[in-house]
Amino acid sequence: MTSENVIKLIQEIVEQAQLLKDKHVSGENNAPVNYACIFSQTEKEFNDFLEIIKKMGPEVEKTSKGPIFDIGGIETKAGRLRVLKLRLPDIKRPERGDADFTVKNYPKFKKDYLSKPGFNLIIKPKFEMIELSDPAFNVLTYFSSIPMNEQLGLI
Repeated sequence: MTSENVIKLIQEIVEQAQLLKDKHVSGENNAPVNYACIFSQTEKEFNDFLEIIKKMGPEVEKTSKGPIFDIGGIETKAGRLRVLKLRLPDIKRPERGDADFTVKNYPKFKKDYLSKPGFNLIIKPKFEMIELSDPAFNVLTYFSSIPMNEQLGLI
């Protein structure tokens, strides 16, 4: 595996998450990506990805589900991506990854979409986010009340 393979995978995850968003959400076609996550499927894959991602930029936060990195910025179909998480293998997360998008007005977005199929609210200690899932996609899409790049000061 090479850094080019990892960058291509990140770009594919963001593109698929954007397609998922655009299928279920109107008026947010230009919502920029602010965070992406690769879901490792095995311990070996996690270690292989980790070795490459460490060379892309520094680790900025450790979480119980995996490290978060400042990868400096790679171009995606949804804009420049700077924040990347590498998730530890988890049988509850068979998807390939996820991407978070910054919506114009989170309270209005929440009011408009939370009751629709596929949208779920997740409450965290310092923020909340809305998860969008669709079985036709191998990724998840999130919309955070405070985008991850802002939480980490990586704007």
